[in-house]
Amino acid sequence: MEFYFLLKIAHVIGAAVLLGTGAGIAFFMLMAHRTRDASLIAHTAGIVVIADWLFTASAVVIQPVTGAALAHLTGQPLFSGWLGLSLVLYMVTGAFWLPVVWIQARMRDLAVQAARSGEPLPAAYDRLFRIWFVCGFPAFGAVLAIIVLMVVKPTL
Repeated sequence: MEFYFLLKIAHVIGAAVLLGTGAGIAFFMLMAHRTRDASLIAHTAGIVVIADWLFTASAVVIQPVTGAALAHLTGQPLFSGWLGLSLVLYMVTGAFWLPVVWIQARMRDLAVQAARSGEPLPAAYDRLFRIWFVCGFPAFGAVLAIIVLMVVKPTL
């Protein structure tokens, strides 16, 4: 198979992983949170943190590498048009994702402490959850917009 198509397949898989992992993590964290069960939240958040590092972080690295290689092979300027806008949106995603990774780990730790002590989840957990929840919208929206740009390739 031609190198270009291998890169393109890797790039599309990376985009699917970013979108799918983001949606899955959000769904499972929200469902666990709604139970208010510290043990369940601790377990779910622990898996979510692993999934974010294993899947999301891998895709975060693969996307710009394969995208830059594809742009180079096709002779498209990286910092203009829809590609430039995609890079801006990618940075927006990262600006919201990086704090969320820390927040998820902190929420996990607070839930573990609450479960071990038999106490309810602390107010700090609820504050972090609200921040985590709000950060998800621009990050997920930016990923969706990038995928639309990848498919439509509008002239900008």
